[in-house]
Amino acid sequence: QVQLVESGGGLVNAGGSLRLSCADSGRTFSSYAMGWFRQAPGKEREFVLAISRGGGYTDYADSVKCRFTISRDNAKNTVYQQMNSLKPEDTAVYSCARASRTYYYATVPTRPTDFGSWGQGTQVTVSS
Repeated sequence: QVQLVESGGGLVNAGGSLRLSCADSGRTFSSYAMGWFRQAPGKEREFVLAISRGGGYTDYADSVKCRFTISRDNAKNTVYQQMNSLKPEDTAVYSCARASRTYYYATVPTRPTDFGSWGQGTQVTVSS
């Protein structure tokens, strides 16, 4: 069974940066697109960003474009999320997810239903 473990969350001042990591225990990490979602208190889970299985294609929510980036290291079975210029509204639990199936190499899934394995999440709190 695939296990996804996030790390790197914490408390940061507005304007600061954090880097989240998500380690995948599976042996076929490079066959699956990966994504990050977040959920703030009282709100529904929302898509943040995702990356194709090979890492050549990405997609971002409008709210994080030009501030967040996603990357992956298939040799280390790890996906990263670099968050810059953080805002208080970025406060949420951030979870990584692995696509439920092997998509075409250029496909970047973005819907929660496209993903079949989820991490426990890591809290990111941005103070104003």
